[in-house]
Amino acid sequence: MTSAEAGALRRLAPPARRFLAHRKGVLVRLALWSLAESGQAFLVGHAVARSVDEGFLAGDPRRGLLWLGVALVAVLSGARVVRGVFAQLAGVTEPLRDGLVRRAVDRSMARAAPGGPGGTDRAAVSRLTNQVEIARDSFAGLVLTLRSFVFTAAGALLGLLSLHPALLVVVLPPLAAGLALFLVTLRPMAAAQRRALAADEALGDHAASARAALRDLAACGTGPGVERRGADLVADAAAAARTLAGWAAVRTAALGVAGHLPVLALLVAVEWLRGHGVSVGALLGAFTYLVQSLLPALHTLMTALGAAGSRLLVVLDRILGAETETETETETETGPEPVSVLKSEPGPSTASASAAAFAVDMAAAPAVELRAVTLSYGARAEPVLDALDLCVAPGEHLAVVGPSGIGKSTLTRLVAGTLATSSGEVRVAGRPVTGRPAAELAALRVLVPQDAYVFSGTVGDNLAYLNTDACRAELDAAVGAFGLGPLVERLGGLDGTVRPAELSPGERQLVALVRAYLSPAPLLLLDEATCHLDPASEARAEEALAGRAGTLVVVAHRLSSAVRADRTLVLDGVRARCGTHAELLSRSPLYRDLAGHWNS
Repeated sequence: MTSAEAGALRRLAPPARRFLAHRKGVLVRLALWSLAESGQAFLVGHAVARSVDEGFLAGDPRRGLLWLGVALVAVLSGARVVRGVFAQLAGVTEPLRDGLVRRAVDRSMARAAPGGPGGTDRAAVSRLTNQVEIARDSFAGLVLTLRSFVFTAAGALLGLLSLHPALLVVVLPPLAAGLALFLVTLRPMAAAQRRALAADEALGDHAASARAALRDLAACGTGPGVERRGADLVADAAAAARTLAGWAAVRTAALGVAGHLPVLALLVAVEWLRGHGVSVGALLGAFTYLVQSLLPALHTLMTALGAAGSRLLVVLDRILGAETETETETETETGPEPVSVLKSEPGPSTASASAAAFAVDMAAAPAVELRAVTLSYGARAEPVLDALDLCVAPGEHLAVVGPSGIGKSTLTRLVAGTLATSSGEVRVAGRPVTGRPAAELAALRVLVPQDAYVFSGTVGDNLAYLNTDACRAELDAAVGAFGLGPLVERLGGLDGTVRPAELSPGERQLVALVRAYLSPAPLLLLDEATCHLDPASEARAEEALAGRAGTLVVVAHRLSSAVRADRTLVLDGVRARCGTHAELLSRSPLYRDLAGHWNS
């Protein structure tokens, strides 16, 4: 179980206890109907045994048929028992659904009420429809499965005991061993499933981005690096798949041990059981208990428990407000909790909302939104980003600072959609970036890395590469804004030829920055894209980019970039802090250290 799941369990335990405490009457009636199910399971096997021992083998066919009639009545009464169980089940599941709907509505209304955070609650539709139904169905499935197994197993085991105690000596050990083996696989298999899914998504995103950038990769000579990255992702996906397959094999073995070994053990031990006074009818009754009652209930439990439980945990944690709109930095005795840097509600994806509703929400959607984003490079590696929440408003200028290797470049790649998260969700303009076509991502954001890409061609072609509709006046204005005039004049004007090898790293960066400035994309991501510029050129470039219509996220090479930004995100590997320069000087020891080194 992950730390997020453990935290969700701690948060959900008190409301779960209160919910069940207010429904004791329904639970008692459900238990009584379940006891009837236990009695039914007991009667079927017991009647079969008596029909053989006291009827057919004793030479009294009428008595044997009478006992078989009792077994038939017990089987037919199962329909009435099931009807009663479902009637009482509704008394538990429907109040749960109603309570979750009220919670979702109250949460959405509180957001829109005076004094609330304000804004559009885009997650409300999903909570009121899809998530509530998932919670109700998963809860009902868990109640039915657990109740059926407990009471059916009690009736069957009691029946075995009533036939002969020696039967339990043979049946219980393999049954308990299979169940224990299954329970042991729950946590590691869930973790293996998450790792396999993350590895598969990362490989798919890498393949899609590489396919869309084949020309650029060939032009820049970066194909081998991308190929190595792809090979690493393939190896990670294969390792995750092998791990998942291994745990699936263990679970299959658990099903085999619990589902088939008791029958096999009973067959092998027939001679020993007969020697200890177990009758033929008792043996046949024992087989009936195993095949008709105990083993089907156990198989259903093993099949349904893991999936329904995890779905219910996640959905309840969403609806009951694990993510609060005004979450602030908190620490517990076990360590610091991840910080939420939020300006709007980070609700889940509203898959069922209409396209028209999405179009209305676009104006209010954050430019960038991270929801509990975690990323690890490898199944067992420490996370580079751990449960990071972040919200960047449209038009905001955000700087990102932190020590080398802390995850700043990883953050820009996640936002750009060129890297997939291990868990959590990244949204740009209100929509998840995962799975988006490359052309759609290119229209939303521009990522400028440290090593800028300049190709052989004219100066104008390089500058207008991301906006072929830019006119000459726009190109001249951009060149002037970035102080690129001397370079353009040296190369022969906008129609002059660019030879990348003849440009310095700083000159290539300026060309790439002007290109990003001219792009119509509303989001610019600079990953230390001014590292080869002097402080004055860097300030001029960032001032021009910040004045452009749109949102700017800068991984700062110098702390002066943070001072110029509206807000700064500080990453230090333990927690994330976000605020203005003045706020961070009082709240972040790391930021104070960085500021002290910079000032000195």
